Amino acid sequence: MSEWKSVKLGELCEFINGGAWSDKEYVPYGIPVLKVTNCKNDGFTLDSLSYLPESSREKYSKNRLYLHDVIIATVGSHPNLINSAAGRSSIVNSFVEGFYLNQNAVCIRTKDENILNQLYFGYYSKYYLFQNFIQMRGKGAANQMRIAIGAIKDYPMPLPPIDVQRNVAEILSRYDSLIENYQRQIKLLEEAAQRLYKEWFVDLHFPGHENTPIIDGIPQGWEKKKLSEMADIIMGQSPKSEYYNKEHQGLPFHQGVGSYGSRFVIDDVYSTSLTRVAKPNSVLFSVRAPVGRLNITKNKIVIGRGIAAINHNQGYQCYLFYLLKERFFKDNIIGNGAIFASISKDELHNLSFLTPSEHLIKRFDDIASNYDRRILFIDNQIRNLSEARDRLLPKLMSGEIEVS
Repeated sequence: MSEWKSVKLGELCEFINGGAWSDKEYVPYGIPVLKVTNCKNDGFTLDSLSYLPESSREKYSKNRLYLHDVIIATVGSHPNLINSAAGRSSIVNSFVEGFYLNQNAVCIRTKDENILNQLYFGYYSKYYLFQNFIQMRGKGAANQMRIAIGAIKDYPMPLPPIDVQRNVAEILSRYDSLIENYQRQIKLLEEAAQRLYKEWFVDLHFPGHENTPIIDGIPQGWEKKKLSEMADIIMGQSPKSEYYNKEHQGLPFHQGVGSYGSRFVIDDVYSTSLTRVAKPNSVLFSVRAPVGRLNITKNKIVIGRGIAAINHNQGYQCYLFYLLKERFFKDNIIGNGAIFASISKDELHNLSFLTPSEHLIKRFDDIASNYDRRILFIDNQIRNLSEARDRLLPKLMSGEIEVS
C-alpha cells in the first residue's frame, strides 16, 4: 500500500445529477427510467418502471446510464434504519444499461480509465470506508436524509496502481457475471411457467380443451371461487420495535414485501415476538402500496402489517403463485386509500378467481413445481456467490489480499 496515493474523488470523476421529471412527462412505453427505489443493495428491481417518450432521448441524453456507471442514492432514510437508502451504491449492469437516471441520485463516471478504473471504483463505492464517509456527512431527518454531492467529491480516493485496480475489478466481476447469468435463467424459468398458466387458464388451451363443453363462457367443471375458499390467509401485524433486531434471534421478520422484484424475501431482521407466523413456501402478498407484490418465503417467518401470507388448502403453492401473479401483473391494480393504495382483509378474502378442476390444477402444479425447484436452487447459488463476493471485497480494497 506504500505506492498508493489518494486524490479527491471530485478531481477524478464526473458527477451527473439524475433528471427531475414530472409525472406528466412519463408515458406507458419508451425510455426506461431508473429511480432510487429500483436500486437495491444487491442489484436492481425492474418492476414499476416509468418511461420517458422517445422524443426526449436527445433532450435528456446526459442522464443516460452506461455500463459500470456508479449510482449513489443522495436522498433516503438514515443508514441506521432498516432498508436505508441514502448512500446506497449500485453499479450499472447489462439489465439497466441505457436507462435514464431519475432525481435523488447521482451518476459518477471516471474521467480517465488509466488513472481510476470505472469498475474498480464501482466496487470500491461499496467498501465500508467510503460508505461511512459519505453517510456521516448526510443531513436532515432520519427518514429523509440528504447527502450533498460536494461531500462525495471530497472523498480522498486511494489509487493503487492501475494494473492492481483492473485485476481487483476482474476478480470481483467474475462473481457478478455468474450472478447475472443466473438471474437471466430465473427470469426465463418464471416466464415459461407464467406462459403455461396463461395458455391453460386464461386462453383456455388446457389439456383436453377440445372435448370440454363451454357453458356461458366457462369450461364445464370450472367454477368461480373466492380466495378464502381455496387458501388459508394470515394477515400480518407488526410487533413493537423492541421485539426485533438485526441479530439472529427469534424468527426472520418482514414488514411489507422486503425484497421487491425478487422471488424470495431476504432474511436480515429478526423478531422475538412470534405472532402472525408464516410457514416456509408461503406466498407473501403486499396489502399496502404497492398492492399485489409477491414473494415466497424460504423459512418460517414473522410477517408485518403490510403483508399477508397465503397457502393453498391442497398444497398447490405453485399454482397459487402464478394465479396471483397473473391477476396482479401490475402494481396497485386494485386497492383503496386516500394516500396509499391498500386492500382490506375482507377485500382480499373475497377476491374471485375462475378455477379449473383439481385434476388440472395438480397437473399444472406438477409441471410448474419443476421450474420452481430449479429457481430455488439457482437463487441459493446467487446468495452464495453474493456472500462470497462481499466477504472478498473489503480484503481486496484494504490490501489484505495482495493483487499484482
